[in-house]
Amino acid sequence: MGARKRNRAEQNKEAKKAISFAKLNNCPTSPRKMRKVSDMIRGEEVFKALSILQFSPQDAARRLEKLLRSAIANWEAKNEGERPEDNNLVVKEIKVDSARMLKRIQPAPQGRAHRVRKRSNHVTLIVDSKKVEA
Repeated sequence: MGARKRNRAEQNKEAKKAISFAKLNNCPTSPRKMRKVSDMIRGEEVFKALSILQFSPQDAARRLEKLLRSAIANWEAKNEGERPEDNNLVVKEIKVDSARMLKRIQPAPQGRAHRVRKRSNHVTLIVDSKKVEA
């Protein structure tokens, strides 16, 4: 690895230490369904987002709620002695990327078969305190 590339990698590593995030890999929900739920909480205050997810009927909301709680716990671990209620925590960024796809066969009429693609996704959720402007 070249010097510039190594320096840039070290800078990225240091920048990641400053943010609090949680990641969910290979979630067996289609990315489209997960994006629909994640769009509801993007940019929201953390506790409002938790209540939105708690009362949402989608199955993806359960998984995102657990992920959001994990991100809050990670934030608390980095900022010892501080409370999330006092710091105006918000869902700064939430990304849903497609992951592996399981390819299955479903029987069709006249001896044929149709391919069924069972999709999954990766979710990255970043939590940060909102800057209060005076």
